[in-house]
Amino acid sequence: MTRTEGDQWDIVSSVGFTALMVSSFRALETTRSEPLIRDEHARAFVEASGEPHLTEALAAPRPESEWDVATTYLVNHLAVRTKYFDEFFTTATASGVRQVVILAAGLDARVYRLSWPHGTVVYELDQPKVLEFKDHVLAEENAVARAERREVAVDLRDDWIAALEAEGFDAGKPTAWLAEGLLAYLPGAAQDALFEKITAHSAPGSFLATEWRRRVATAGQWQDAVNKLKPDFLQNVSIGDLIYDDERKDPIEWLGEHGWHVDVTNRLEQAAAYGRPAPEEHSEITSLWSDAYFITATR
Repeated sequence: MTRTEGDQWDIVSSVGFTALMVSSFRALETTRSEPLIRDEHARAFVEASGEPHLTEALAAPRPESEWDVATTYLVNHLAVRTKYFDEFFTTATASGVRQVVILAAGLDARVYRLSWPHGTVVYELDQPKVLEFKDHVLAEENAVARAERREVAVDLRDDWIAALEAEGFDAGKPTAWLAEGLLAYLPGAAQDALFEKITAHSAPGSFLATEWRRRVATAGQWQDAVNKLKPDFLQNVSIGDLIYDDERKDPIEWLGEHGWHVDVTNRLEQAAAYGRPAPEEHSEITSLWSDAYFITATR
């Protein structure tokens, strides 16, 4: 799982595994009696991968009442994040935006889940092997896209703007950009370059959404909290090895300094607003996310 310069991955290795892991939690959320979001393709992605730990966790899922605190928290976390960004796209398209770019799209199924206005084009960027896997599963599921979907197989550390434009992207039109669950997996320089490229190719009326956690805990405190939040089926996974923690500009500050109007929402407060507050008896969870934010910006 260790990162190296120019590393590549498929859906069951390195950063690709995190997309599969997210799908497993979305699949569990979908089984709830009153889910925040529904993702009918999430289970199919996990099952098609053959990844033993996640597949086993979904093969005979326990009732929600029997979930351990780690599983409950992580399912809630991904459901809240997914719903928040679903609503971001609803707002952006209601303003007239018809060009959408999902960066590091992974197994995001929003093109198939959400209702998109006529004429919307959604560009999905990710590693070639990830998109190949996704296409295969969706074809097997006979999934029907609700907007025009264009895949862009590219590494975000490379010239992804050129690859995006080759598929028809028009920088003269307003765009809704999403970088969900992405920034921590980019080196600091790549994160800064990402925002520079987005800004340079965002017409007036464009939207941007991402998330950010200001690092208030020491590395030891962070690792201790993460270890306590692992459900049984993730005990052998070390997500921390995939994350870059080098120097970078706070995106809230960066966007505000580069012509974006920025709105910031505390993640814990949003979770509570959706009816999914962090359990009060587990201070590791609240301290871990007390300084985490959803960011939306308009240009």
